[in-house]
Amino acid sequence: MTQLCARDLMVAGVVTVTPETRATELARIFVGRGVSTVAVVDPLGRLQGVVTESDLIRRLADEDEQPRKGWLARLLEAPNAGAERYVRRHAATAGELMAKEVITVRPEDSAAHAARLMEEHQIRRVLVTDQGQLLGLVSRTDLVRALVTPIGETPQEQSDNDIRRALLAEMEREPWARHLGIGVEVRNGVVEFSGLYHSEATRRALRVLAENIPGVTQVVDSTVPPPVMFAG
Repeated sequence: MTQLCARDLMVAGVVTVTPETRATELARIFVGRGVSTVAVVDPLGRLQGVVTESDLIRRLADEDEQPRKGWLARLLEAPNAGAERYVRRHAATAGELMAKEVITVRPEDSAAHAARLMEEHQIRRVLVTDQGQLLGLVSRTDLVRALVTPIGETPQEQSDNDIRRALLAEMEREPWARHLGIGVEVRNGVVEFSGLYHSEATRRALRVLAENIPGVTQVVDSTVPPPVMFAG
């Protein structure tokens, strides 16, 4: 499969607002447009930050009046914590609510890079920018959709010999599979492994390896554990 880039996966037309957009208008956008994130841009279209539904919910939650903290809690609290809490509670515009530190990718960055950023930062989407200009958005759904229907690819018939050659070549590339001595047969797209397996981990890895070869319809594991040797 040709390596996919962010530009191949991204959805253009991200909903944008200006820093001056009021919080009440943001709520209407979230509901009316059915989105959970909006990008905040300046008049030239340069990304300034993002506001999510969670930011609005956090603002509402912070309006819940809590009993005053005790003197010890106030003493240990960071000096700016109260000011930051006040901003969250009273922020009225997108510029005040937005997160300025935004995880972005470039159009030429790989899908794998976008996926890694989502995992590392525990986020569901990344924005695609080019020299600060907002181009689009890649979500987890876009990544999963690309796995199901690879962009730009059309299914091709693979002969059993083609599948076997591709599988053996892939095993040769993997150090853990290179010297296993496992037999490989392919009939009508069904891969069968035979011989002695070394561990449960290698059995699972071989199955996954085979399942990722184009044209494979099923994997049959006929390997057996090595015989137990007893000292005489």
